[in-house]
Amino acid sequence: MILDFAKMETKEMEHFKGGEKFLKAKMLTDDLNKVMLSTLVPGASVGLHTHEDSSEIIYILEGTGKVLYDGEWSELHPGLCHYCPKGHSHSVVNDSDKDLTFFAVVPNQ
Repeated sequence: MILDFAKMETKEMEHFKGGEKFLKAKMLTDDLNKVMLSTLVPGASVGLHTHEDSSEIIYILEGTGKVLYDGEWSELHPGLCHYCPKGHSHSVVNDSDKDLTFFAVVPNQ
């Protein structure tokens, strides 16, 4: 299957998971996975949340920011991959002056 994100509708989700501003996402959701191309504008964040039933993989494509993972902050930049296993908590923050764009996969379990 080919996913052409250029042809997908962009959804703006305000205060995603309790975060600041909004998350822009193009996504495919089926019985197995949620596959997303997402952007956080400057000052936006994905709120702190725990993956109770699944994991999440985030690959940074453009921009910089930081991730809070199990209480520790780490810098994000293009080429880095953040993995949040089942049972762990994380938040992603765009603390820069440019968009933070990332590819994410969340398995449905």
